[in-house]
Order: sequence, then C-alpha cells, then structure tokens
Amino acid sequence: MGKFVVIVLDGFGVGAMPDVPQVRPADCGANTCVHIIERTPDLKLPNLASLGLANIVGREFPGLPFATDATFGRAELMHDGADTFFGHQEIMGTRPAKPFGEPICNKIELIKKTLEDAGYHVRYYTGTSGKRLLIVNEACTVADNVECDPGQAFNVTAAIDDLDFEEELKIGHLVRSVSVVPRVITFGGRGVHLQNLLDAIEEHGDYIGVNAPASGVYNNDYHCIHMGYGVDPEVQIPTILGKSGLPVFLLGKVADVVTNNYGTSIPMVDTASVLQRTLEIVKEQETAFICTNVQETDLCGHRENVAAYADRLRVADEWIGKIRDALGEDDILIVQADHGNDPTIGHPHHTREMVPLMIHSAHSTPKNIGIRKTLSDVMSSRRISVSLIWRLRNKRFTTLSVGTARRGAACPHREKN
Repeated sequence: MGKFVVIVLDGFGVGAMPDVPQVRPADCGANTCVHIIERTPDLKLPNLASLGLANIVGREFPGLPFATDATFGRAELMHDGADTFFGHQEIMGTRPAKPFGEPICNKIELIKKTLEDAGYHVRYYTGTSGKRLLIVNEACTVADNVECDPGQAFNVTAAIDDLDFEEELKIGHLVRSVSVVPRVITFGGRGVHLQNLLDAIEEHGDYIGVNAPASGVYNNDYHCIHMGYGVDPEVQIPTILGKSGLPVFLLGKVADVVTNNYGTSIPMVDTASVLQRTLEIVKEQETAFICTNVQETDLCGHRENVAAYADRLRVADEWIGKIRDALGEDDILIVQADHGNDPTIGHPHHTREMVPLMIHSAHSTPKNIGIRKTLSDVMSSRRISVSLIWRLRNKRFTTLSVGTARRGAACPHREKN
C-alpha cells in the first residue's frame, strides 16, 4: 500500500505575494528563504536542495545548489492575510470565508445571552479601564486574544481542573456561532484556577484579555482547539479520508488547528521530535495520510532571530532526508509552507509570501509545475480525496491531481508525547 506525507515548514516563504503593496505594505520585499540563507552563508540544506528549493527561488547558494531531477513549484495564498490556522485549512482543501476583525466589546452582550440561554452562569468582569470580559461558570474567561494582531481572535480560556475541556469546547462552539472574527481559540490547562487567569489580564486600547503564557495554562496538560470562521471539516482531506477508513495522522501544530475526528492527532513543538515521530509512523504504516507541521521555524521568525531560524532549518533538512529515504516506491512526499515569517523584514509578524512546493515520488516526472493559485492545489477537496483513496488502496501514485479549494474545520484521538 502507499503513504502520502505532507511536511509544512511553518513560516517559510519564498517571496512576497503580488498583492502585498496593496494589502500588507509592511511585507514588501519579504523573502524568508533567501534572506535567511544570505545572512547564514555556511547554511547547508542538501535535502531541500535535492527537492528543488534553489530552483524555486531562482538562485543557487554554496549550501543550496540547483537540482536537476526535482518536481517543484510555488503556491500563492488564497486566504486573507498570512495565518497559520487559515493556511492549514487551505492546505487541507478549504478556502475559509473572509473574516471580520473586531474587539469582543462589540459582541459581548450577544455572547453573554447565547451562553446564558444554553444554561451557563455568566458574569461580567470589568478591567481598570472599564472594558469588560466574561467569566463563565467561575472557571473560564471569554475575552480578546491580546497576543495576536488586534481583533483577530477571541479566546475561551479555562482552568480545566474546574471545568472539563469537553464542556469548555461547548462554550467555544457557542462563542464561535455568534462571532465573525477569524478564530475562536478554546484552550486550557491544569494546575491553574480562575484567579490565575484574572491575574494575567491585559488591556490594550479597545481590547481586554488574558495573557495566556502569563496565566500558566500552557504549563500542565495543555488542551487547545482553534475554531475558524467559515471552515467546514467535511470537505477537508482528514475527514474525507478518515471516513473512508484510511489512517490519518496530524503532527505538530496542525494537530491543534485542523479537525481530525477519525484519525490520530499528535501535538508537538520540538523540530527533531516531531519529525522523528513522523519517521516512525512512516516506517510503521503501510497506508496512511500524514501531515506534519514544523512550528519552530515560525517561532524563530516571530523572534526575528535569523541564526535560530537557520538552525531549525538544518535540523528539519536532516530529518526530511531521513523521511524521504524511508519512503517506499508507492509513497509521495510534499514539502511546503503555510505563509512567510521573514525575520529580517523589520517586524515580528507573519509575512504574506508565496510558499515552496517540493514533491518527491518514485513515479513523478521531474519538472517545474509553476505557480499554483492556492495552497491546496495538490490536496484539494473531494476530487483529489477520491483519487487519494483509490491510490492509497491500490498502490497508484503515478500522477498528482490538482484542483481548487472549496469554501467552508471536535476532538480527535490525541497521542501523548
């Protein structure tokens, strides 16, 4: 049987999108890949080179020569902005509906009524500047996300010793049902209580929320589900393949941001660990769809740390080589990204960039597949899902289907790490 493996190098762009001057002028000139390599002349990426990375950026470097037998291209972002959550929804076959950013104060009365109508005890908490957030069942807050760009997310944050995560998810879905912000992030941890959340409240302009790292929710048995606006898991690869009985594995950050009700989700952060586990699954499974997110590259971009980013690329390159070498004749490997995060651009945020597409298969014909119009072009919805099901079951990986994303992401099985 065969395996289909997708490795997403989070925040690894290969040049600014054509619309950047109009929609994100601060990202003009961004090229995460080229700028990191230019500033790290001793960086050697032999496996990414063999997959066509230099061909994609159109330049050779001492540690990144052109490939002569690679299948490669670039993909544009169909989603608005430059976002990990929406990037992965797009990769999985969805074009999320255009979201609307706003502070929680615009929706707080409606959210309160919605939760009360569902039987929850809800009260206001007023900050020092008069802005309000919600406290639910004395164990959970509903507020602005004060760590991402303003207006981009509402956080549902819980002390899950006092409120079961399954119950918190119900609250999150109710908040999602009456909100149009890009994300409602529902998360919590053990070893904290409501007072820890309240002690970590921050207020910035029109926004009020809990600083999640300062609250301690990340420290012990952290649970998290991202609920996006306009995302339908029924048209996405993990759901379609999972319903057909094929093994689906999501590793790294993708395990937190993509619905995988029928498969195994393994949240991990460390680059070597997540790729080592990927390699183990490749060796263990005869047939599977596997998607792995390498998050530390993106984290280094946020820190604007070129040297650390280059180091994570070295580690990823080494393990990508091991994974490729472990693949069978009927397997496919795709290495791509979800957006850019150029640490040299002058700000610590994602950059709206095209991303690399590198495809390895024993049966593929080496060629430049050009610029695809969406991240999901080799993973798109029902057409390729039917094709994947047939190939996985019948050992046929001779071609790659392409298509266009469909508009339209419950708690999966989660492997401990």
